[in-house]
Amino acid sequence: MRNPPLHRYATRPGLYFTDDGGADVVVRSETADQVWLCVLEPIDQPSAFYQDSIRLFKDPNVSFIQQIHEFPICTRIIERLYLHETLFRMTGPNYGLWYVHLPKAWDGMRYGYRVDGAWDPKHGVRFNPYKFLLDPYGKGVDGSMELSPAPFSYECDVVNNKVVGSAFGAMSTVDSLGHVPVSVAIDDRDVHKHEGDPQHPHVPWRKTVVYELHVKGFTANAPWLPEALRGTYAGLAHPVTLSYLQNLGVTSIELLPIQAKQDELFLQEHGRTNYWGYSTLSYFSPEPSYATKAAQEQGATAVRQEVIDMVRAMHEAGFEVIMDVVYNHTCEGGVEGPTVCWRGLDAIAYYRRQKNNIGRLEDTTGCGNTFDFTNTHVVTFAVDSLRYWAKRIGVDGFRFDLGVSLARLNGEFTQHHPFLYALRSDLMLGNLKLIMEPWDLGNLGWRTGQFGIPFAEWNDRFRDTARTFWLEDADGNARQGHISLQEIATRMCGSADLFATDPGRGATASINFVSCHDGFTLTDLTRYYSKHNEANGENNNDGSSVNHSANFGVEGVTQDPAIIATREQAAMNLFGMVLLSLGTPMLLAGDEFRNTQDGNNNAYCQDNPITWLKWDWLYSAEKTHEMHRLETVSRLISLRKSLDLYHHEGFFTRLTQLGLLKPSSLVQWFLPDGTTPMDNDWFDLSKRSFTMRLLSDSEVDVCIVVNGSPEDCQFRMPSDSDWLPKWCSAEINNKYPGHGTEIEYGEYDLDSVWTHNVPESSAHIQHVVEEVQSGRFQSTDSATERLTQLGTQQQSADGTSINTALAMQQEAAGASAESQTARQPDANVWTVPAMSITLFKQM
Repeated sequence: MRNPPLHRYATRPGLYFTDDGGADVVVRSETADQVWLCVLEPIDQPSAFYQDSIRLFKDPNVSFIQQIHEFPICTRIIERLYLHETLFRMTGPNYGLWYVHLPKAWDGMRYGYRVDGAWDPKHGVRFNPYKFLLDPYGKGVDGSMELSPAPFSYECDVVNNKVVGSAFGAMSTVDSLGHVPVSVAIDDRDVHKHEGDPQHPHVPWRKTVVYELHVKGFTANAPWLPEALRGTYAGLAHPVTLSYLQNLGVTSIELLPIQAKQDELFLQEHGRTNYWGYSTLSYFSPEPSYATKAAQEQGATAVRQEVIDMVRAMHEAGFEVIMDVVYNHTCEGGVEGPTVCWRGLDAIAYYRRQKNNIGRLEDTTGCGNTFDFTNTHVVTFAVDSLRYWAKRIGVDGFRFDLGVSLARLNGEFTQHHPFLYALRSDLMLGNLKLIMEPWDLGNLGWRTGQFGIPFAEWNDRFRDTARTFWLEDADGNARQGHISLQEIATRMCGSADLFATDPGRGATASINFVSCHDGFTLTDLTRYYSKHNEANGENNNDGSSVNHSANFGVEGVTQDPAIIATREQAAMNLFGMVLLSLGTPMLLAGDEFRNTQDGNNNAYCQDNPITWLKWDWLYSAEKTHEMHRLETVSRLISLRKSLDLYHHEGFFTRLTQLGLLKPSSLVQWFLPDGTTPMDNDWFDLSKRSFTMRLLSDSEVDVCIVVNGSPEDCQFRMPSDSDWLPKWCSAEINNKYPGHGTEIEYGEYDLDSVWTHNVPESSAHIQHVVEEVQSGRFQSTDSATERLTQLGTQQQSADGTSINTALAMQQEAAGASAESQTARQPDANVWTVPAMSITLFKQM
C-alpha cells in the first residue's frame, strides 16, 4: 500500500516508510520552537547518514544545544553509550505538526525526538532539548527508565532512592539519552502480511462470557509449558493453554494492559514494579517483557509478531481478544514526574490543567495526570492507537480504564463527548466490543449505566449486591440482611434501572462480575474480612477497605472442614449469581480453581507468586478442591451457553421501546410457598428466598431458585410443569435439591479430596461410625455433615471407611423411613439446600 506524498496538510503523526528507502516522519508539538528527529546507530557500524551530516565535537564555549541549532543535519558520538546520534532538524509547525524526510530508514531503527522551547513551569511550559523523547506513535520500544536525575526536566538529585528537587526550579541540563527508553521503527508496509488470517470470532454479546487474565501471571507457573514460554504471549498461545480455556468454556479473553508500560516514580523510589501495567509508556507498542527472551533479543519487530501470533492462535481456538487500555493518564505522573514523551513534546496540549493553577495538572485518575480529551488531537491520537491494535494486531475489543475521565468536557462527564462519538462512528471500532469502567476519581465520578449504546460497562452495583447478599449478610447465618428482594432481582435481571437508558440498549451492556484484578479474588472474598496488603509497603493503607467480604469465622486459611465447606458453597453462590443473571458475565482468571492472593486486594505491584496463578493442583493424583470447583464452574458455563433464554439482549423485567419502559412477560416471581410477592415483600429485608422463572416461547422454561436462608427450604414450584434441577451451588459439598421434604446427597467420589486414610488413632471417625450403627442419626443431613466435617475419607481402627459409614447411615435411615407411614412427596415441592442458588429446567 503506497503512502501519500508528504505535504504540509498531513494530519497524522508517525513514521512512514517510503519506497525510496527512507521514511517520512511527522510529530505534533503545537507550541515548540524547534523539534529534531534523532536516529541512533552503533559506533562500530558505518552510519547511514555520513555524507549528509556534520559531525559535532565538544566545545567548552558552545553547548550541545547551541550546536544542533546551527546545522540541518548533525551527528555526535556518545562514547559512554557506544552510539552515533544523528539529529535532523524538522520543519514546522504547520498546523501544529513538524516534518522531515529521512533519506534512509530501516526496520529496527532506534530513534526519538528532542524539543526546544520556552521553560516556564509556572505556566505549564516545560520544553527541554536535553531530554530524549519517545515517538508517541512509535510501534516499538527498547530500554527502560532508570531512577537518576537524567529523566527529569527540572534540576534534581536522587538521594536514598528519592528524587529531591523542585519541579518549578531551574531547567536540567543533564542529557537523558541512555537513561530512558527509545522508540524502534517497525516496517509494516507489507500488504500481504495479514493474508490468510483466521476470521475473527465476533461472538455476539448475548453469548459472551468474559475471562479477565494477566498475560504473565496466567502462565508464569504453568507446569505444562517449557520454562522459556512461561509468562509470555507465546505461553498464552500454547495449545495446552488454549485447551484449558476451551474446557472452561469462556468466549472472550480480556487481557490486562499489554501496551508498553513504565513503573510510576513512587514505585521506582520504593524498589517495586507496576505488575498490572496501568502506567502506559507507549500506546502503539506491546510490552516487551511479556515476550519470550528469544523475541526480546531479536527486537521490537519480533516482539510485536509474537503478540500477533498470540491473537491469531486465540482466534483459531475460537476466542475473542479484548485489551484493557489506559488512555486516562500516562506513566509520566504529575509535574514532579519524569519527562519521557508527552510532557517534553507539548505538555499543555496533552494534559489537563488546574483552572486556578495552570502550572499544576488536573488529576481525576489518582495517578498524577489526566489526558486532555477536550483536545481534538488527543482524541485523534487515542483513536489512531485503537485502530492500529484492531487492524494490525487483530484484537476484538477494548476495556477502557477509568472511562469517565475520557468523557469529561470542562471537567464534567457527558455521554455526548467527542471521543465517545468518535468510537461509535468509526467503521472499525464501532463494531468491536467496547467496555467502559464507568467511574473515576473526579467530581461526580460514578457514572455506571450512563455511557449509552454501543458501550458495555462494568456493573459495580451488581458486584456489591452479590457480595453483600451471599457473603456479608450470610456470614453468621443472618436472617435479615441489607439486600432486598427488589434489589437482588433487579441485578439478576440485567439492572434495567441502570442500563435501560437508550431505545434498544439491552441487558448485555451490564458486565456482571463479583471479582476482578482490582480487589480480592473470589476465594479471598470468602476467607478474609479485612484486606492484608502489608506486602505492598504502604502500611496496609492502600486498596479498598469496603469489600463486602466474609471470613465465616476464621480470618485466612483454615483446616476446619465445616468452614471450608461453607466458603466453597459461598463461592459457588457468587458464580451462580454471575452466570445465571441476565447480562454479560465476567470471571477473573483463577477463581474457577480457588486461586488466592493471601488477602491482598490491591496487588498491582506484586510481580511474584502472590499474583501468579498457582497450578500445582492440576496434576494431582487425587481430585482436589480445585478440580471439584473447576468442574462445577465449567458445567455451569456450559449450561448457560446451552440455554437460548440467555441468548437475547432485552431485559427480563423491562423492555425499552421508543424510550418507554414497560413490564416484561419474560419473567415470573414466586415466594417459597408458590405465591406471587406482594408490594411489601419486595422491600422486606427478611425475605431472602424466591424463585425467578424465565419464560420462553421457543424452548423450555427455567427457574432460578435462590435460598438465602440458613436452613434448607421447601419451594413450591410452578404447577403447570415438572421440574428437574440441573445445577446447584451446594453440589460443591455433595448436597442437592430433594424432591419432597428433604435435600439429597450425592455419592462420595472415591477420587475426591476425601480419599485419604484415617490413622488408626482417629477416635472421631470411630465415634461417628458407632453413632450410625446405633441409629442415633435419623436424617441424612446430620450424619453426612458430621462425616464430611471430619475430613478426608480415612480408615478407622476396625477398617470401616467413611463411605461404609455413610452406607450404614443411609440403610438405617431407610429402615426408619419404612417404619413410618409411606407417603408420596408433593410433585411440586422441592427442598433446596441452605444458602444456595439452583437452576431448575422444565421437563
